[in-house]
Amino acid sequence: MIDSLRISQIYVLDQDKALDFYVNTLGLEKNTDQDLGFMRFLTVNVPGDPDRQILLEKPAPPIVDPKTVDQIRDLVTKGRSGGHLFFTSKDARKAYDDLRKKGVEFSQELTEQAYGIDFGLRDPFGNHIRIAQMKEAPVPTKA
Repeated sequence: MIDSLRISQIYVLDQDKALDFYVNTLGLEKNTDQDLGFMRFLTVNVPGDPDRQILLEKPAPPIVDPKTVDQIRDLVTKGRSGGHLFFTSKDARKAYDDLRKKGVEFSQELTEQAYGIDFGLRDPFGNHIRIAQMKEAPVPTKA
């Protein structure tokens, strides 16, 4: 049976630009950067969590045909490729302020939600990103 999720994938149109954004803006770490010949296998991870990686994949042959590459590029730039990342933070307000100082534009301002505090943004290619400070789960009481 399945026991973990190791790598999730999002499409990016420029891997160097993506690496710069995810590492220098969001604060993730570069995990793997390997030339496989037919593709560059580039992953990042949340600091301290190297077993869960995000593959920053550039749509290109031979993985997808040229016509599909154009369609994917169009969907990615419109934020409709299905790429969505949901991160957590112990201090969403500080994360929000730090990202604002770095010039990040937000798709949703800092908002109180039923589950905590969160905000939304997009990477340079249109992929959706949410960062949330989750409320503490109540401790169950014995009856």
